[in-house]
Amino acid sequence: MDQIIKGFSKLSREEKIEILRRHFQLPEDFAEILKTFRHPDRQKLFDDFSENTLSNFYLPFGVAPNFKIDDNMYVVPMVVEESSVVAAASRAASFWAKNGGFKTTIHNTLKKGHIWFKWDGPKSFFANMPEGLEEKLREAVVPLTANMEKRGGGVRAMEIIPLEGEYGLFQLQISFETVNSMGANFINSCLEEMKEPLKEFFNINKDFKQYGETEIIMAILSNYTTECLVTSTVECPIEALSPFSAGMEPAGFAQKFKRAVDIALSDTSRAVTHNKGIFNGTDAVVIATGNDFRAAEAAGHAWAAKDGKYRSLSSCEITEKGTFKMDLTLPLALGTVGGLTRLHPMAALALEMLGNPSADELMGIAAAAGLANNFSAVASLVTTGIQKGHMKLHLSNLLKSLNATEEEQKAAMDHFKNETVSALKVKEFLKR
Repeated sequence: MDQIIKGFSKLSREEKIEILRRHFQLPEDFAEILKTFRHPDRQKLFDDFSENTLSNFYLPFGVAPNFKIDDNMYVVPMVVEESSVVAAASRAASFWAKNGGFKTTIHNTLKKGHIWFKWDGPKSFFANMPEGLEEKLREAVVPLTANMEKRGGGVRAMEIIPLEGEYGLFQLQISFETVNSMGANFINSCLEEMKEPLKEFFNINKDFKQYGETEIIMAILSNYTTECLVTSTVECPIEALSPFSAGMEPAGFAQKFKRAVDIALSDTSRAVTHNKGIFNGTDAVVIATGNDFRAAEAAGHAWAAKDGKYRSLSSCEITEKGTFKMDLTLPLALGTVGGLTRLHPMAALALEMLGNPSADELMGIAAAAGLANNFSAVASLVTTGIQKGHMKLHLSNLLKSLNATEEEQKAAMDHFKNETVSALKVKEFLKR
């Protein structure tokens, strides 16, 4: 198709489907397939979540039981399509529940936003906030912050920072506490409301006006939430690691495990895959609870490169006293009110399953899920290899894709109990 479709968003759903079917020569049952995945009772709700909605894209809503986090037991909801993620999280959770559980530390919960502006004066003017500016900006957003302040949140701090290497470009950085809300809309609304008062302050104050007009470039929150940090930690005696050591001596397993994590701390190619394994667990919880997994990942990956080299988000330590320790620290701005967290029925149910946690508690749960998956993945890598367990869980999907009958699926499941699974071996088995 080489023509622009004009006014597509104004068409009815049926018209959109028909245009797509004709232009792209899609199957005659295209509309019927889409209809199959529409909700019979609540589709209007789902249609309004996004633009040009044709149907729904289902992902499995699973649970990982036995998570002991800060001495509380959880069954953790996880939305993920990768077959081994929930199994890996569940196995690690059960192990650590017997060995002290996951401990979390919330370092801070502040989010930040920026108003970027151009001004041709000297940077020295902003060694401190200009007198009267913060008061003027706070006053401008009183109608927006009043309710947030009643809940314990609001504007916390302001500073003006010059853009490094660029003359005349500055950011007004504002820190916000949004309590149990992720706060994106609140922060952006406050920033938009502050733009004109900021410009007015510069253009009226003679000390600043002498350097010319101030131009507001943009106002937007930052998803790099470096002051919204959580750490999840596990530790146990080295001898206790035998359930994961696959027959190796626990001490040798612990050393090999630590070396694998150290490699991810030093080598970027390994670190990317290592951190992907962390987000297998973290993202699954973030999605299940109606939060923004793209924001969580963007912040996490930026944090992994904070010292100029992309590294592992987790670390491992073996103490002289024979203790194995592992921890994960990442920025994680989550909410338990607002957005889809309560509007989406499954997200609301997920939060109920977790006991309606605060945003702080949810940060700890998501981080623990990430650490659990990371622990399981590294343990597999340094023992049996990642594919053995992963492909066993993938076998069911593989058999379905090859149109195996129920009888063939059962036979294959029995055959591959003690065999390494691969697509080629499964095809050969089915041929036999």
